[in-house]
Amino acid sequence: MRLIQITDCHLHADPEARSRVGVPLRQLQAVVAHAQRQRPDVVLVTGDVSEDETPASYRHAVETFASMECPWFWLPGNHDHPQFMAEQREILDDIDLGDWRLLVLDTQVNGQPHGELGQAQLQTLAGRLEEDERPTLLAMHHPPLEIGSAWMDAIGLHDREALWQTLAAYRQVRAIVCGHIHQAFASHYSLEDGEIAVYGTPSSSDQFLGGSPEFAIDEASRPGYRIIDLQGQKLTTWVERVDV
Repeated sequence: MRLIQITDCHLHADPEARSRVGVPLRQLQAVVAHAQRQRPDVVLVTGDVSEDETPASYRHAVETFASMECPWFWLPGNHDHPQFMAEQREILDDIDLGDWRLLVLDTQVNGQPHGELGQAQLQTLAGRLEEDERPTLLAMHHPPLEIGSAWMDAIGLHDREALWQTLAAYRQVRAIVCGHIHQAFASHYSLEDGEIAVYGTPSSSDQFLGGSPEFAIDEASRPGYRIIDLQGQKLTTWVERVDV
């Protein structure tokens, strides 16, 4: 099972609109074309699909991802309009990956850049984990760990400690993938009975400068995506960069 994660597309209604260093739709099209050559079984888009929250921006995304020769799924980020997303394509929270299971969490806080899960969603997550002991991958937009950039850590997942307390009872959760940070990231959270890996992924649009205490664009880094191979109980992952 090969899963590809694409994130933080930041599309506009105007297909020629520019970001800080490029044209987001053209960059996404290049990333999708590159990812398609990796022959994925599933593609997951982890939020901030839109920059301007317009229906047209989501139509551009759907048209672009429709070129993939496999199923694809998405979830909202802090820049997204979930209703406009759902009108274009359903937002699912449980995806069957064969020997594995992918659970999708919504961290959006309306009108805010930071993320939260909330107690109700955490209780629902615990119930879903009780139902199935297959190795599980979680996906969300906001990172559940500090990444070492003060400005970004302030707008990460605010109730991350509640998440880790919830996950402590469920050893089948092997990894969490997130968006939001616009850079490659790999770390882990240690629990009493093991650890859970956490992976962040480059944006298909602009990249943020890792380790910067204040907001900064990394103009030297290219757009990218993450490949996640699932074989038996094993997860292998790496980042691919794309020339635009």
